[in-house]
Amino acid sequence: VQLVESGGGLVQPGGSLRLSCAASGFTFSSYDIRWYRQAPGKEREWVGYISPVGTSTNYADSVKGRFTMSRDNAKNTVFLQMNSLRPEDTAIYYCKGHVNDADYWGQGTQVIVSS
Repeated sequence: VQLVESGGGLVQPGGSLRLSCAASGFTFSSYDIRWYRQAPGKEREWVGYISPVGTSTNYADSVKGRFTMSRDNAKNTVFLQMNSLRPEDTAIYYCKGHVNDADYWGQGTQVIVSS
């Protein structure tokens, strides 16, 4: 099982980024995927969830209305569209899959929101 995030970078407040989480090594369309983030000096926090076929999503209150998750099961990829970014969104963003009773994490992608 492998998860690889990409798409992070430096963006100004109010800007947008789209993160990707590319998966391999398991039947992607059978599993939900979750995004987390960890800001400097803080605990890792849950950001959002998407169901196996993408019909259900749920988000942390801190990102609700600004972030949107989607997935392309033909490409084994989950996306996190982040709009109206704020400095407090600065963090390393990770995707996670729970496959066969084990958690698998990507290596993370850095997002910096700063002017």
